[in-house]
Amino acid sequence: MLKNQVPINTIQITQKAASKVKQFADEKSMSKFGLKVSVKGGGCSGLTYVLDIVECHDEEDKIIKSSGIEVYIPKKAFVFLAGTVLDFSDGLNGKGFEFTNPNAKKTCGCGTSFSV
Repeated sequence: MLKNQVPINTIQITQKAASKVKQFADEKSMSKFGLKVSVKGGGCSGLTYVLDIVECHDEEDKIIKSSGIEVYIPKKAFVFLAGTVLDFSDGLNGKGFEFTNPNAKKTCGCGTSFSV
């Protein structure tokens, strides 16, 4: 496996993204939380990433721990997200979560939708 490659059976949250998720959870006064990462149809490339801070996982979710965050991924979405790295950027080109998804064959300019 290459140095920056994520194992295909998981997803990775960077420390910067984890800090931002914790900040959002604190702002909502959530003491117990996880990050739900899923996809839905739509966007200019076919599928759109969906992020939500939730109190608990659904029964069918795959649970992964990364950078101190529990990540909940619906099993139907996992095939599209396996191997993905979630980061957070607050640079001059915009602010927000960024996905590096090895399954995406095409992405849109804003980085929120993709196709496989």
